Amino acid sequence: MTATLIDGKLFAAELRAAQKSALSALAARGVQPGLAAILAGDDPASRVYLRNKARACEETGVRSEVHEFPASVSASALLERLAQLNADPRVHGILVQLPLPPQIDASQVLAAVSPMKDVDGFHAMNLGALLQGRPGFVPGTPAGVMRLLEHAGVPLAGQHAVIVGRSTIVGKPLALLLLQKDATVTICHSQTRDLAAVTQQADILIVAAGRAKLVTAQMVKRGACVIDVGVNRMADGKLEGDVDFAAVRETAGWITPVPGGVGPMTIAMLIINTIRAAELSLA
Repeated sequence: MTATLIDGKLFAAELRAAQKSALSALAARGVQPGLAAILAGDDPASRVYLRNKARACEETGVRSEVHEFPASVSASALLERLAQLNADPRVHGILVQLPLPPQIDASQVLAAVSPMKDVDGFHAMNLGALLQGRPGFVPGTPAGVMRLLEHAGVPLAGQHAVIVGRSTIVGKPLALLLLQKDATVTICHSQTRDLAAVTQQADILIVAAGRAKLVTAQMVKRGACVIDVGVNRMADGKLEGDVDFAAVRETAGWITPVPGGVGPMTIAMLIINTIRAAELSLA
């Protein structure tokens, strides 16, 4: 069998296009959603992400700005800029691009973002709302994965979902979202013994480990849905996921590509959160 390809790039474009009515309603009230990004240092992957985000914002009709700082920036300088952005009525969403330089306490910086402008969903208040099943901003990548699963018609209730990766950005919030849909969830990580034995049980396998081609065809249950969150820049400059795409595609029932799978969905959900933040600012 050859897996059905889940095209995140196409679906993300459709989701952004569907925001036209919301944008028109905001424009009628004199509001254009604004998204501000903080970039500290010169990480190449961060620059690519922000460039793609800016392009998607422009195409959708969301105003985008980037505030750049050198890698030597102090925490006080970042906190001062965040305070300014929190107070700026033209800015409805704030994104702190990770990773931050090693001298910066990322948790301190993320906590300084107003929860009402935390469109990345990393503030403790939004993560706590997710834990309790209350409304809040959900991190873009987990939210995008859930929309992809729904779009592809992948059943969730009663299914065994295995997540490889336990980060606060992807693994943990995604586990909560899957539990809300009545999936049975297992989280694997670097200390998991016999990873293949666990992944082979998955009806839905989501890989966010940051290791190129970690998951092989022998680790995947036939007919499973495989969502590849990993993005790894190889020596030849090409991007590879955490899944051996060519081999696993012959075993899985559904699969996402890298690039063109989860990545565009992360940006789409960020933009949707920003539009929602603009709407909430008028409530």
